[in-house]
Amino acid sequence: MTKFATLDEYLAALPAAQREITDKLRPVIDAALPGAGALWHGHPVWSLGAAPGKNPVCYLKAYANHIAFGFWRGQELSDPSGRLVAGAREMAGLKLRTPADVDAALLTDWLHQARKLEHPAGD
Repeated sequence: MTKFATLDEYLAALPAAQREITDKLRPVIDAALPGAGALWHGHPVWSLGAAPGKNPVCYLKAYANHIAFGFWRGQELSDPSGRLVAGAREMAGLKLRTPADVDAALLTDWLHQARKLEHPAGD
């Protein structure tokens, strides 16, 4: 597995079809969590703590046929769309297979909810 030094390197190395997804997804994440993105355990993670992986909020990870996007405390998020799939512990996420799967309004709502779970007094 290739190791990358930065989040930008990770995303730049993706195949074109996956870059189309992350090119649409990343600005949504960065708008809700400015300056919080970094590589942690080999893939992009947005955290609110002093170091990558401290108070992690969300992540993305490339697979052969999709981009996994999820939240550490995703099972606590309100999801009337039913798109979030429960994962291990409190996590939940979804598979993004095309740029059309990136619903900016829905993702922004989840990102704001997730941020408030980590910083209830902020936002």
